[in-house]
Formats: sequence, structure tokens, C-alpha cells
Amino acid sequence: MGSNGNDLHILFFPHMAQGHMLPLVDMAKLFAARGARITILTTPANAKIIRPTIDDSIYLHIIPFPSTDFGLPQGCENQSSTLTGNQRMNFFKAVDSLRDPFDAVLRDLCPDCVITDMFLPWTYYVATARGIPRLVFHGMNNFALCANDAFERCRLVVEEAESFVLPDLPHQIRMLRTQIMDFEKLAGTPMEFLLEKHKEIIEVDTKNYGTVINSFYELEPEYADHYRKVMGRRAWNVGPVSLCNHEMTGKLLRGGEQSTSVSECLKWLDEKPMSSVVYVCFGSGGFFSLAQLRQMALGLEASTHSFIWVVRNGDDNWIPEGYEERIKGKGMMIKGWAPQLLILNHTAVGGFVTHCGWNSSLEGICAGLPMVTWPLFAEQFYNEKLLVEVLKVGVEVGSKVYEFNPEIRPILEAASVEAAVRNLMGEGEEADERRRRANVLGETARRAIEKGGSSDNDIEKLMQELINLRKQNFPQLLLQLDLLLKQGYLQSQLQVQGHMNRLVEETTTPRWRLARRRKAPVRRQEAPKAEAMRERENPSFEQTKCGMRISGYAA
Repeated sequence: MGSNGNDLHILFFPHMAQGHMLPLVDMAKLFAARGARITILTTPANAKIIRPTIDDSIYLHIIPFPSTDFGLPQGCENQSSTLTGNQRMNFFKAVDSLRDPFDAVLRDLCPDCVITDMFLPWTYYVATARGIPRLVFHGMNNFALCANDAFERCRLVVEEAESFVLPDLPHQIRMLRTQIMDFEKLAGTPMEFLLEKHKEIIEVDTKNYGTVINSFYELEPEYADHYRKVMGRRAWNVGPVSLCNHEMTGKLLRGGEQSTSVSECLKWLDEKPMSSVVYVCFGSGGFFSLAQLRQMALGLEASTHSFIWVVRNGDDNWIPEGYEERIKGKGMMIKGWAPQLLILNHTAVGGFVTHCGWNSSLEGICAGLPMVTWPLFAEQFYNEKLLVEVLKVGVEVGSKVYEFNPEIRPILEAASVEAAVRNLMGEGEEADERRRRANVLGETARRAIEKGGSSDNDIEKLMQELINLRKQNFPQLLLQLDLLLKQGYLQSQLQVQGHMNRLVEETTTPRWRLARRRKAPVRRQEAPKAEAMRERENPSFEQTKCGMRISGYAA
């Protein structure tokens, strides 16, 4: 790919939640590093999180977020700031209200492609109306996408079964029914909005131009092939995207402000023997009851292994009496956000207790670490199966129930936590083989994103395909112009000749986009200022940053 990526312009629109936003921003960096022109669309509060992590080569386009219009506190622009089911419902409604602003951005910037989160399914319709291909980012791996599809196809058969095998997958994967979300049961509850969102996501999933996946082919080759060849999806594996953060600064800034000083954390780790520390973290959505936190604390202590444990800020009444004194020097508790990439890649860390969110799981894989798996909800139980049964780098703690609400989630006793950590960090042939496999995967992950690696090649292939797609659309536009002329919508051939000449000169980067709207007379007018651009009742030729565009014509 040329140094300027043939001026390919990609617009990224992440869902406003930490676990969705961070990997898509990292992905944007990978495309920018290969010459694409990148715009990230976000809101003011989220821009403050993103801006320190990107350089001047990436453009941040900010649109207002209507928090108060939907009963949310002023400045509540990220899903991690919502605390109740009702707040989450209102948050998703506020996100859905961004449809018109998104359309205005496409009209003004006219990108060659949009890459948007699965929780923004309406972006497919808006982009398609503008003639712009939409790639979806699910935030999941190939295995989870394949497993979810398999379950949807056998849902009615296994509705009441205690356990079942997911059909037609490369491996025999047995699941408990309690480990999989039943969206239909959300009807009539404060979480019903997720049922509707699930239906919307499924409806457009096969219509998208394709899928970009934060994974690499060598990690799950059977499932990458299954997703493409058996399920018939167009997909590009472009990860691990977190490896774009080569420098320490990138690792520090990713995710937010740390509550414990980095120097204090690293100094503590520097004093520990190699591979002796367990890192315990459950992501931005990993809530637990106070009773479960107590059992977790006691289990970690009883394991006798050193640990760093990231817990949420809040009520400390769950901490057992004398606990912090007893673990002094042996355990470190970080309340709030932690520099996860730095911790995982420190030589003193030898294991990772994770909720199996895909971002964290893949970061653990990149660090070459075996993991204790403690899934809570979403696709995390699928990820556990991948880590434990397919990749064989995980140890189950015993979580069996998919449940959002931590207060009614079954409690795992301290003994289960202790046993899992001892198994992970212990000696013996099984533990050694798990560590060996994890180390190999870590090395393979790093090679995948390097020049000539499988993910690097997929990024290059996708960029070239988008450039070719733009070239293919060029003749179609000429035909549309000719049709408009013949039907009398243009005054003369001379009216468009200047624009045609410009297009011919830019055959490698034609900057036209046809916006399909109702059929009506077309007139040419001077471009309004960007800040004043609004939807017009009458169709027109518009001069924008990406050249002349026809609007107001329906084929």
C-alpha cells in the first residue's frame, strides 16, 4: 500500500463503552499506520478519553450527545457511567438518536467506508443510503461469532435442555443452557431494550459489506474458515489491535486515568520473582456482590500466591477484617482503573484471572499468559470455551450462570478461587504445557500484526479492496449523470463537463458519492459552510471536501 493509502478515507464510529471504544480506536491506529486517512466520530466526553491516545494523523470529529434529553445526568456519555437498567435503556435511546447527526457527518465528510460498532445497526441503513459500505465490528472473535450462530440455529431444540452440543462446529463444544443469554426472557423487564437491539443487530448482520475482527488467523484458523466459508461472511482478521500500542505512553493512556501510580505498581512488581504474580481484573463491567468479593478476597489469600487485584471504587465494607494488613507485601489492591497492558506484560506476572471479555482475553494471550476463566455475561462463556477447550490455556473457576445482576448471581466460594489459582500457578506437566502453549500464542500474536503477518496482510487486502470498490463505482456514477442529462434534470452537458474532467483525472481517487433520495429536479448551487449544512428539502449538487456529489435522485 502506498504511503498515502491512495487517500482511502475510513470513518470509525465506536459504541460509547470502554470495551467497545478502545479496540476500535486501536484498530483505527493500525489503518492509519498503513496510510489510510482516518476519522473517529465520537462525543465530547469520550473525546477526552480518545484524544490522548491518538496522534495528529487521526482526525477526531465530535458531535453532541443528548444526555439530558433522555433523562441522563449531564456528561453521561459512556455506558460505563450508567448504573441501572433504566439508565442503560435511556443511554441506548440517546445513542440511537444520533442517526441524523451521523448522516450529516457522512454528507459532509463523504468517507469511502464506515466501520461501526454492532450496537449501532442503524448506521448500516444511513451509510447504504449514501452509497457507503459499512463494515461491522462485533468486538468478538471468530469462535464466539460461530458459536452464537450455531446456538441461534438450534435454540428451539435446546430450549429446555440442561446441556447441549453446539451443532456443526469444528470442535465438540458442550454448553449449559444457563451459560447462554435468553433474550426473549428480557421482555417486560428494564432490560427489554437489549432484546430489541439484538433483533436489530441480527437483521443487518448479513447485509453489511463485511466484518472486521479483533483476532488473528493462527489463533482460531478452523473458526476463521468456518465464519467465512460455512457461514458465508466476508471477514478480515486485523488483530490483536492492542499491539498498536508499542510505546509505554500508549499503554499508560489506554483506558483512562489510573488510580494507583504507575511507578508504585511497577516498583511492587519489580520486587517479585519472575512469573510469580497473579493479575486479577474483571473489566469495566465486572460487578460483584459484596458477598462474592469477600469470598474472592479469601480465596486469593489462601492461594498463597502474590497478586494484583483491580477492584471498583466504592463501599469497602466487604473487605475482611485485618485483610489488608495480612496481604501486605503479598497482594496489591488497585481501586479503579489500572495500567493493564503494562501489568500483563511485566515479567513478574505469570497468570491472569479474567472475566473472559474478549479484549482482556486477547491481551492475556498477547502477553503469553495462562488464565483463570470467570465469565459473567455477554459472549464470555463462549470465550471461556475457546480458552479452556480449544486453545487449552485456561482453567475454569466454575462460573455456570449467565447473569447481569451481581446480587442474584450464584456465589463461588473461596475454595473454588483458591483451587483455580493454585492450578494455574502450580507445577506439574499440565500446568507447564498450559504455560508453553500460552507463550507460543503470545509470540504468534506479535508476528501476526507485523509486516507480512496474517493480520497485516488482511488489513492491506481490505484497504486495497475498498480502493478497488471506489474505482468500480466510478463508471456507475458516469451512467447516473448521463441518465440525469437524458431525463432533463441537467440543463446541458456543459453543466457537468467540468466535474467529469476532474473525475477522469482522479480515477484512482474519485471523490463522488451518490446519495439516493426521492426523484426531483436537480439544481447546482454553491456549497454552504460546513457548520451551516443541513438536510435540504430540494435536491442539489453539493461541493464538499470530497468533491461534487449528487443528491435528490432516486434510481
